[in-house]
Amino acid sequence: MLRGVVATRYIAPLRSGGSVPGIVEADDLGTYVVKFTGSAQGRKALVAEVIVGELARALGLRFPELVLVHFDPVIADSEPLQEVRELHGASAGLNLGMDYLPGAKDFTPEVAKAFPVDPLEAGRIVWLDALTVNVDRTVHSSNLMVWPTFGIATPRLWLIDHGAALVFHHRWDASDPGKAYDFRHHALGHYAPDVRAADAELAPKVTRELLRAITAEVPDAWLAAEEGFATPDDVRTAYVDYLHARAGASAAWIPTNFPAREELAAEEALRAARTQQSRPDWLKRVPDLHGRPSVEQDGSVHLR
Repeated sequence: MLRGVVATRYIAPLRSGGSVPGIVEADDLGTYVVKFTGSAQGRKALVAEVIVGELARALGLRFPELVLVHFDPVIADSEPLQEVRELHGASAGLNLGMDYLPGAKDFTPEVAKAFPVDPLEAGRIVWLDALTVNVDRTVHSSNLMVWPTFGIATPRLWLIDHGAALVFHHRWDASDPGKAYDFRHHALGHYAPDVRAADAELAPKVTRELLRAITAEVPDAWLAAEEGFATPDDVRTAYVDYLHARAGASAAWIPTNFPAREELAAEEALRAARTQQSRPDWLKRVPDLHGRPSVEQDGSVHLR
C-alpha cells in the first residue's frame, strides 16, 4: 500500500519537466518530487507512474519510493509564476510523490560513454519498458538517474518518470498485447542488453496476483469516469488482463535488434547533416542542440 503524506513546505518547481512537478517537504520529514493531478499530462500519466513504478520495484529494479501526497496550494502561495500557481490550484488534494534522490545526475549520452551497465541489468530495464510499452527511455531522453554521486557507495542506475508508458490505455479498443515496438534507440541499447535472459527471469513473475496488488495501489479517483468502464475496478481489471497477456506474449515483442554505439553515432551524424543541409544559410550558423541540454544540468532536479 502506498503511504500517504501531507505536504508541509513547497520548495521549488521543476520547470525543466513538461508536467512542471514540484519539490516538497512532507510531514514525515521526507522530501519528494510531486507530480500534480492538474498537469497537462492528466491523471493517466499518474496511473502509469504507479503501475510501472511499482512493477519495476516488484521485479527487483531500482525505483524511488512512491507516496500519495495530500497537497494544499496555500503552502505554495509564494510561487511567482501564475501558470504554476494555476497548476497548484487545480491540484488540491491527492497527488503523487516520488522520493527525492539528493545529488542524483541524469544518465546522459555523455555519462553513458563511461558508465558501466551489466548486460543483464540493461536487459531487465529494456524488458520492463517493452512490457509496459514505455516509449520514453531513449538515447536522447533516458529517464534514468545515477545515484548516489558522492560518498563511498557505488553509483547505480535508478528508473524514473513512467508517465508516457502504458500507451495502450489511451486507446483501449486498439490495444494488442502482442504488438511490437521500435526500441532500437533505447537508452541502454548499446550495452548489449540480454533481453532473452531477462524475459526468462521476469515474465513468470508477472502474475495476475501481482498485477492485482499493484493496480489496487491506484486511487479510485484517478480511474473514475474512464470511458467504456463502469467502475474503477473494471479499469484495474483491464490493466491486469492486458499486462498479463502481454507478459505471456513476449516472444512476439521481445526487442533484440539493437544497433551498436558506432551505428547510433553514424545515424546521429547523418541526421545532423540532413538537418543542417535543409536549413537556410542564416540558420546554419545556429548550433544544433537537438537532444542535448544547452548547459550542464544537475540531474537531481529532473527527478519527476
